[in-house]
Amino acid sequence: MKKLFTSVCVLALAASAHAGVITVTVNDTHYQTVTGFGAAACDGAMCPFANDTQPVKLLYGDESPIGLNIMRMEISPNFKGNMSYSDVGWDTPYDWYGSVPCAKEAKKRGALVFGTPWSPPGDYKTNGTAQGGNSESQGNKRGQLRTDCYEKFFPWLNTFLTYMKNCGVAVDAVSIQNEPDWWVSYSGCLYTPEQQLNLVKNYAYMLDRVKFPGVRLISAEPLGFDPKYSDMLLNDETAREQIDIIAGHLYGHPPLGNMKKAAVLAEKYGKEVWMTEHSVTDNIDRLPNWHEQLIFAEELNECMLAGCTGYIYWYMRAHWAFVGTGEAKYNPGNTKNKLLPRAYVMSHFSKHVTGSTRLGVESSVKTGTNSAFETSAYVKGDSLIVMAIDTTKYAHSLNIKLPYLVKSGTHLLSTGNDELLQQQSIDIAEPVQEIVVDLPARSLNTYIFMIDHAATAINEQPQNAVDGPKTYYDLQGRLQTQPKGFCIERRPDGTSRKVYVGK
Repeated sequence: MKKLFTSVCVLALAASAHAGVITVTVNDTHYQTVTGFGAAACDGAMCPFANDTQPVKLLYGDESPIGLNIMRMEISPNFKGNMSYSDVGWDTPYDWYGSVPCAKEAKKRGALVFGTPWSPPGDYKTNGTAQGGNSESQGNKRGQLRTDCYEKFFPWLNTFLTYMKNCGVAVDAVSIQNEPDWWVSYSGCLYTPEQQLNLVKNYAYMLDRVKFPGVRLISAEPLGFDPKYSDMLLNDETAREQIDIIAGHLYGHPPLGNMKKAAVLAEKYGKEVWMTEHSVTDNIDRLPNWHEQLIFAEELNECMLAGCTGYIYWYMRAHWAFVGTGEAKYNPGNTKNKLLPRAYVMSHFSKHVTGSTRLGVESSVKTGTNSAFETSAYVKGDSLIVMAIDTTKYAHSLNIKLPYLVKSGTHLLSTGNDELLQQQSIDIAEPVQEIVVDLPARSLNTYIFMIDHAATAINEQPQNAVDGPKTYYDLQGRLQTQPKGFCIERRPDGTSRKVYVGK
């Protein structure tokens, strides 16, 4: 231990030239497991995109530097007119073919794909059109699903699932509605929380989970993640059995507000929480600056702290998104089908947090919505991951206290410079639980440590296993009378193994 103490002191002295030391303490409290991150392949610069799958190829899969694994697409209510796509193997009156090529590419790269209706078909609605009705030309008539058409809604979703299956795409989930609380002039449909409850409670059994095994049902996706929509579903036993994922957007409501509130019941009942649409610095007339990119990183981090299990950005391709459009007015830096800085910001989370379980973390400085410093931590297999975001103009040192011994580390760094993602090793001479690392100014950092299981091996035979044939120790070798989290399980024959014991 003397050598470890000396190493930490030397690092601390070297850090004295920084603005200060921030201490982050990670504990063994386990929260949600993160399913992944993604974007939408619909509308905007992606439309028409039927034959342009390059953004998907750049962004998705293990071989991508970004590593997205969830794709959102529209379940269009529009008829395709005289167009025919029967050559794909199965025809439909709806304009659904546009999603097929991108969905196929995403699935080839191991992604989950899900569909969201912006509206049911117009002839199912009170205003007779797929449009929301919020314009003089549409009569300012609020479009809602007619009560006599509730029984048609899920069979219509089954038709979409059948079409995509016949086109070679197994859709993983379908949603009830995009922004049910937002009266629009484009495709839209309004539902109150009570109306959504009626639809799900009394008709969701019609979603054909036998023909489409594994398909999951996502709640309606309110504009600001209004928890009334998901709470009403989860508080009803019948509706709760039908819903697999609660969802919403972040417009006007940061993650640590409504989404965190909605996640309370979701966690209680074992439901996932997906943020299915938001765009930070949307539609600005220039490329986002680095501070705005760090604000995006903070949004990702805050979503994780709020209990989010899936984060899906808006467009894949836009000058304020992940892939360049080539539009001259946003150049230089907006080369068509070139990865943009925001994609590399996303990669810190999508490449490394996907599949991990969030751990508890405390900081010596105040954190919260858009704080100058934010942090979070995760465990995935043998990796212990600590995220740190510094939006200030000063460099700091980060003193990280870990719940497990670690033997090596890697620092992934983005600072907005020409090299959008840097990687360097963290020198660890012997297993440690506390280490000081650099935290550069205006930076996004991912520190990935390798847990040293050999250093936690139990060398002494337990004297008295009074509670049964197995004895449990924490990763530092201390006997646990009420084990939880990652533990060493000692068997009567003297062998040991690492196990996870739930809360």
